[in-house]
Amino acid sequence: QVQLGESGGGLVQPGGSLRLSCAASGVTFNWYDMSWYRQAPGKERELVAAITRVRGITNYAGSVQGRFTISRDSAKNTMYLQMNNLKPEDTAVYYCNARSYSNQWYHYWGQGTQVTVSS
Repeated sequence: QVQLGESGGGLVQPGGSLRLSCAASGVTFNWYDMSWYRQAPGKERELVAAITRVRGITNYAGSVQGRFTISRDSAKNTMYLQMNNLKPEDTAVYYCNARSYSNQWYHYWGQGTQVTVSS
């Protein structure tokens, strides 16, 4: 059974940094494309950053491009999101997602971690 667990969220001042982690268990990590989503109060969940299982190709939402960096460590079955120069509009619950394809797409989600950017 696929299990994803996020950590690293918290309260940070504008301009500060946080690093989120997503630990995966019950999976062969390299079989999955991985991504981070976020959901702010009253808004839909949105894709923040993604990294492919093959060659680690990355993709970012325009609002975080140049500030956030996604990475994965297959030896540790862990994905990361380094967030720099945080802004109040980055405040949201951040979710880890793993997806694989076998005749259809399968998506797995973590429980989320709260990130609050405020002075």
